[in-house]
Amino acid sequence: MLLSEILKDWPCTVSGSIGMSVCGITERSNKVGEGYIFVARRGARHDGLLHVQEAIESGAVAIVIDRNTSINIAIPHNITIITVPDGRKFISYVSAKLAGDPAESMTIIAVTGTNGKTTVTHFIGQLLKMSGKQAAVIGTTGIFLNGRKRTLEVPEMTTLPAEFLHPLLKECLEAGMEYVVMEASSLGLSTYRLDHCRIDVGVFLNIGVDHYEEHGSKEAYLSAKKRLAAMANKLVVNLDDEQCLSLVNNANRPTNYFSETMMSGLKVSDGHYSHALTGCHNRMNALAAVTTLNSLGFDRTELLSLCQKLHLPEGRLQRVEDSGLTVFVDYAHTPDALHTVLSSLRKEHNGGLITVFGCGGDRDHGKRPLMGEVAANFSSQVIITSDNPRNENPLQIIDEVLSGIDSKNSKSVTVVPDRRAAIRKAVFDAKDGDVILIAGKGHEKTQQVGQLFFPFSDYSIAKEALQDKKSKIN
Repeated sequence: MLLSEILKDWPCTVSGSIGMSVCGITERSNKVGEGYIFVARRGARHDGLLHVQEAIESGAVAIVIDRNTSINIAIPHNITIITVPDGRKFISYVSAKLAGDPAESMTIIAVTGTNGKTTVTHFIGQLLKMSGKQAAVIGTTGIFLNGRKRTLEVPEMTTLPAEFLHPLLKECLEAGMEYVVMEASSLGLSTYRLDHCRIDVGVFLNIGVDHYEEHGSKEAYLSAKKRLAAMANKLVVNLDDEQCLSLVNNANRPTNYFSETMMSGLKVSDGHYSHALTGCHNRMNALAAVTTLNSLGFDRTELLSLCQKLHLPEGRLQRVEDSGLTVFVDYAHTPDALHTVLSSLRKEHNGGLITVFGCGGDRDHGKRPLMGEVAANFSSQVIITSDNPRNENPLQIIDEVLSGIDSKNSKSVTVVPDRRAAIRKAVFDAKDGDVILIAGKGHEKTQQVGQLFFPFSDYSIAKEALQDKKSKIN
């Protein structure tokens, strides 16, 4: 596409030619190729202006800046300089244009919420497939086309940056997908990754404690979530969550609601549908999925009958069993999510409940004592360990978790900083009939310490520990 065609509808000032052909846009200097636009945006850790020379040497034909500043290198005369109000919005706009606006040719469903996004997107994808539709699911656990995981070179992020999202949507369209179901994270919404992706249905699941520090405040977090209400053509909203209701208030969009006992105005009892899902919260997740598709014209009676075939995605109450013990691996990493999972397990199992969890580093400090309190209140034994400590001291994170546990529960709490050792301790301490929850990392296959990533799977370690315990007993 000609640069002149890209810029004609976008506010900017230009120094240089706009007659050249453009084939890509990126803010990552190591991704620049011949004919690319390089957006020299200032990020949280890096300033793109420091990489302009590298981008030019790699084939960039235009440099975009979004602030009044000078570039402290000699710019060749054939390189165009473009100044725009906001580099992130510009990337979103151009990425969609270069990909041919693929979202316009598919039905796009975006799901937001503090907890449950991955499960609900997969449930919607499964129901679409069972209804004979071609559907892609994009989110935390990866990219799935008709239920099959695809390995593509994209960042491991809940909501993909626009420069990766729109080419992916183009691939989905070319592969025959009719529907795309994606997770819409607060960070993705606040950084305009979805701004030029037409969204047919926006789904609001719940609002809890998470990402406050990354956004700067609770209000900024809620404001990010609220953006989806203005972007989507239709809304599906959890009637039981007051904050969700407040976010869509005055949205002036067709809106359908779901709750524990109702969907789209229909009172739902256990007689209407059945499912084999662990956790009573997954009843709500299933109803959210059914309500979403019902809003698009699918028959709700048929959808409810299909719920018995739904299965949870990887790392969401993923079960490992051996020799009378049951281990669940779950991504629960917020107080609300941990409360929901533990209360469900407590209701559904009569034995002891052992919880292994930690909190991630460089993330919201405020939720740490809350998670400690929840774990201690619901568990017969708690083992506090490391999650992804990143750039924080794991022991400091653990101390913050411990600060939420009162003295009456402290006797049931053990600290084992090494996560592998913590999982093994839980398995070897457990008695027949006990249930173990390993929370926080779910599907993840690595553990981040500092800037390094080490192979690590809660599921694999739990399975190995169960087998070792069985061998020792035999």
